[in-house]
Amino acid sequence: MDFELTDEHRLIVDTVRRFVATELDPYEDEVERLDEVPPGLAEQIRDRALAAGLYAANMPEELGGGGLDAVGMALVERELGRAGYALQMLVARPSNILQACEGEQRERYLLPAIRGERHDCLAMTEPGAGSDVRSMTTRAVRDGDDYVLNGTKHFISHADAADFVILFAATGTEQTPRGEKNLITAFLVDLDTPGLTVRRGSACVSHRGYHQCELSFEDCRVPAGQRLGEEGRGFELMGQWLGASRLSVAATSVGRGRRVLELATEWAARREQFGQPVGRFQGVGFQLADMATELDAAELLTLRAAWKLDQDAMTDRDAAMAKLFASEALGRITDRAVQIFGGMGLMAELPVERFWRDARVERIWDGTSEIQRHIISRSMLRPLGA
Repeated sequence: MDFELTDEHRLIVDTVRRFVATELDPYEDEVERLDEVPPGLAEQIRDRALAAGLYAANMPEELGGGGLDAVGMALVERELGRAGYALQMLVARPSNILQACEGEQRERYLLPAIRGERHDCLAMTEPGAGSDVRSMTTRAVRDGDDYVLNGTKHFISHADAADFVILFAATGTEQTPRGEKNLITAFLVDLDTPGLTVRRGSACVSHRGYHQCELSFEDCRVPAGQRLGEEGRGFELMGQWLGASRLSVAATSVGRGRRVLELATEWAARREQFGQPVGRFQGVGFQLADMATELDAAELLTLRAAWKLDQDAMTDRDAAMAKLFASEALGRITDRAVQIFGGMGLMAELPVERFWRDARVERIWDGTSEIQRHIISRSMLRPLGA
């Protein structure tokens, strides 16, 4: 097995790392204080990301994107993960689902998203349907040449900064071994469509400035031409997106973990108690060792899954293992970092408490840790008929 990065991959890492250090990191404290990214700053970051060739790196080169392979994208996400979501999401990676656009949809949604002219968000979760996606109650009913949408979505990330939503709604039912389940269909809905209301959701302790929103659809009418893919096949599209998004969460967790470990190591080397650096005490030094070991294991799981995706061999289990281990490792690493910093670790004067708060959501969104464990265990038991 060859663990060496290619020259192209090393160039990607260096480029993104410099961009994060010069264009994102300097504004973290401001965004944390305001719980907003000022519009002028958002425009500046997008423009500089486009100029640096970092925008839409996940999209095929023939469509105007960066054309990176899965390993390259994992490295991009790792480096962007050193910054908070409110800033790093401005270096946009449009949803992979948009590659299902056809005909006029490509000109209205896919290509403008790649060029940075339009911005997408994805609406799947509902107040009563989180992990159990197929129990969603938002419905799309065919009415002539249109669909009429009714229902509510919540926890929709950065909908307040988007131009259109990739919406998943129920369009019928089917019988399954576990009873009747909804058939899901995807739609492209402009956020200024009559009948659609976007509201800021409750304040969240994680990732200030990166807002979650509530979307309400009340007799919201969209043309049938804005259906994405076939009717009733949205669940398959959703599955394609979740695999890539779970790798993104895993890689982001590794990048953030690296930054936290660097801070904790430097503190342990400089902070003195009882006449010596605290890192020399086994109670601290061994924690640093565990943090480093877990990070390397998380990174290897993530890069293995990305490599397998490039070979068209990645399974749901591969992505689930990477997301599960990396996100939970980040939680342990940030908690240990707070302990190593002691009382200062909880002070807003230092970024450690922010990283600790931000880490908590990684075990929830894009599939909870429990869902990842279900996917992994199912892959083990099904071949045995259990």
